[in-house]
Amino acid sequence: MSTEWPQKATPNPSETDTRAADEALAALRRDFTGHRIWRATRWDGRLGDWVASLHDPHAGVDPTVIRSSPAALREALVSEAARAEVARVGTW
Repeated sequence: MSTEWPQKATPNPSETDTRAADEALAALRRDFTGHRIWRATRWDGRLGDWVASLHDPHAGVDPTVIRSSPAALREALVSEAARAEVARVGTW
């Protein structure tokens, strides 16, 4: 054990992961305001899939979109927006 002071703490990977997940969640919420976006809770109490529920019918088609990562959810929501635009044009 080193006797130097102050000792450098080893970074906690769960804190880093949590910070990155919080930032991804905030970015999704900022970019897709027509959806309510959150993380599902797994059976063991840990955070699980990424979920988006549709509030604004102009923002998407499917009422709920579920993906395993924030990047996959973002991709699905971009696709949803494109599908909503096509559906809106087709109904006019």
